[in-house]
Amino acid sequence: MPDNSNRARDHLANERTYLAWVRTGVATIVFGFAVGRFSIALQEFLQLQGKPAPTPGLTAWLGMFSIIAGVLLIAAGLFRYRKTRVQIDTGTFEPAGLLIDIVSILLALFGLVLAGYLVWIKVAQG
Repeated sequence: MPDNSNRARDHLANERTYLAWVRTGVATIVFGFAVGRFSIALQEFLQLQGKPAPTPGLTAWLGMFSIIAGVLLIAAGLFRYRKTRVQIDTGTFEPAGLLIDIVSILLALFGLVLAGYLVWIKVAQG
């Protein structure tokens, strides 16, 4: 009986981890949508005021990239969940090393690109 309860606990922890991947992916998708939509809304607002409206340009691309990244995060979480489920059942669990490294590096680079973009906008405005 103790072995079965440990196995159940391991599977429940795996499911909670997967749900964290899903939450992160959904938040990244919503963030991307907000970035892209804000760019379009700002353009429309400036047009209503009769001011020249810049094209959405990089902001729309960053929003699209964020949405795609969110979808990929959910897919990576599903891949990791299914792999871990099999490893728990066979007693061969291995930590997620490379997948976690790739996700962390890509998100850090995306954050740096966003920060650079904000600095670039600030410098361009004066």
